[in-house]
Amino acid sequence: MSSPKTRCGLLVVAVMAALGGPAAVAQNLDQGKPAPKIFAESCTTCHRSARGLAKGRFRLTLYMFLQDHYASNSSSAWALTSYLESVDEGKRGPSRAAAKPKAASAGSSRSSLRPPMPVPTR
Repeated sequence: MSSPKTRCGLLVVAVMAALGGPAAVAQNLDQGKPAPKIFAESCTTCHRSARGLAKGRFRLTLYMFLQDHYASNSSSAWALTSYLESVDEGKRGPSRAAAKPKAASAGSSRSSLRPPMPVPTR
C-alpha cells in the first residue's frame, strides 16, 4: 500500500498538471466584422432595426451599456455605438426629405403648410 504522503504528493502533482496545462484562449468572435453585421448577428432577435436605439442617449453611456450587455469586447462596443449613432435620425440633423421642400404636384390639393384654423365666434 502507498503511504499517505505519497498519495498527497500525487494529488498535488495532478492538480498542478491540471492547472498548469495549456490555458484556454478567449476568442474575439466579433473581430474584423463591420458594425452592421455585428448588429445583425446579435441584436436583430429583439430589435428589427437599429434606427432610434441611440436616441436620447449619451455616447459614453451607450458604449458602456453595449460593452456590459451585448458586445464581446470594447472595440466592438465602440463600433456598435458609432453605428447606432450614425443611423439615428436625431444625431444626423434634419432628414433629406425635411431639408428639401416638396414640390406641389398638380393633382395634390392639400399643401403641407396651411393657415391656422379660424377661431369660432359666439
